[in-house]
Amino acid sequence: MATVKTASRKVTFTELQGWPENGRRYELYDGEVYEVPAPFPRHQIALLELLYRLRDYALAHGGLVLASPIDIVFTEENVLQPDIVFFVASRRQHVRLDQVTRVPPDVAVEVISPSNAANDRGRKMETFERFGVQECWILDPRIERIEIYALRDGRYAMTASAGRGETFASDVLTGFTCAADTLFPW
Repeated sequence: MATVKTASRKVTFTELQGWPENGRRYELYDGEVYEVPAPFPRHQIALLELLYRLRDYALAHGGLVLASPIDIVFTEENVLQPDIVFFVASRRQHVRLDQVTRVPPDVAVEVISPSNAANDRGRKMETFERFGVQECWILDPRIERIEIYALRDGRYAMTASAGRGETFASDVLTGFTCAADTLFPW
């Protein structure tokens, strides 16, 4: 199921929090509400494999890694749920453990699903870019590839791409490297 627009009028995050709990996940793009479908197992396996590696890095370097569902509130009208977010050690204190996260992460990761590829590579990346997320990682388990985009003069530029047999690194997470093979254990 693709990401679907669900409200006919624009709403704020505060209004969205007042909606009855129904087990669904929503994102706000300039006040427009979109329902985010549940991912398939392939998506979740790749997400967890990367999450494990980022957790090890966070433990060694003092950063903070979190996985969806988590609301990242850029503004009252722009609220996304990235698959994984990472805050470097020097910015970790901005995350309040018992409150909504209202600061952009240093790294946002999207694991591509067939139904959401256009949204994740389009509107979602554009929102990350607009609000200063330093790196956006696009992990596509179907083609077994990860791409890293870094902000350069306010725009994303691809700085790394890796598939099976290759290793990738991050400019933001100093010293982080990962063999792409480890993300696709099937």
